Amino acid sequence: MLPIFSCNNPKTKATNSGQPVSNIPVISYTVPHYFPHDTNLYTEGFLFHNGELFESTGSPKELDQTESVIGIDNLTTGKFSKKIEIDKTKYFGEGIVFLNDKLYQLTYKKQLGFIYDANSFKKIGQFTYNNAEGWSLTTDGKNLIMSDGTNKLTYLNPTNLKPVRVLSVTNNGMPQDSLNELEYIKGFIYANVWMNNFIFKIDPTTGKIVGKLDLSLLAQDARNKNPQLDVLNGIAYDSTTDKIYVTGKLWPNIYQIDFKH
Repeated sequence: MLPIFSCNNPKTKATNSGQPVSNIPVISYTVPHYFPHDTNLYTEGFLFHNGELFESTGSPKELDQTESVIGIDNLTTGKFSKKIEIDKTKYFGEGIVFLNDKLYQLTYKKQLGFIYDANSFKKIGQFTYNNAEGWSLTTDGKNLIMSDGTNKLTYLNPTNLKPVRVLSVTNNGMPQDSLNELEYIKGFIYANVWMNNFIFKIDPTTGKIVGKLDLSLLAQDARNKNPQLDVLNGIAYDSTTDKIYVTGKLWPNIYQIDFKH
């Protein structure tokens, strides 16, 4: 199938403020496929596990239709199969990650996370963290990696959920804050940036941003279909097929994006 979009401008660069700079390479991409997405889902976490696409959501008070849930997206039908729901009057669901047969979930401002059995989805524990907020989770296969809306990524030991490392992320030498939904792909961390259409590629050894995806075309396409949507948020990597998918809060579509990674 021919791509519905293509971003191939190697001269476009961006900083943490969105202004041009000289040394953040743009990553060209194409979009060969797109799929339906439930527009009631306020996306906070997005990932593949055992070949299935999982999504976690939050529940803003002004959006009565939203819930704080975790479930599975069917790419063919757009149907969402709910597996876990937390009380949205108490908790705002945030990012998730699977590791060592467990599913971990953050909450927004309660400094509290939940742990579930990865097969039964039964709650088996909970944990606290010192970060003021919880935003997203990913893993390098050893530790959990957590974003909190700042330029810091906190590595957590999955056994005791204690910090083992804090990575400061920089864009052209300056702190890059508002790091949101995360995905670990082939040795690099990819991070959505809240309130803009960028996904940054981060070197986990240095914290430096080494590349950028500008998904403005996808955001505009999604807005044309649902003017009530919210921001880009969600990047999921299927390691079995080597395919990458993105979406956003209340977006009508999930987009497969192809780029060198």
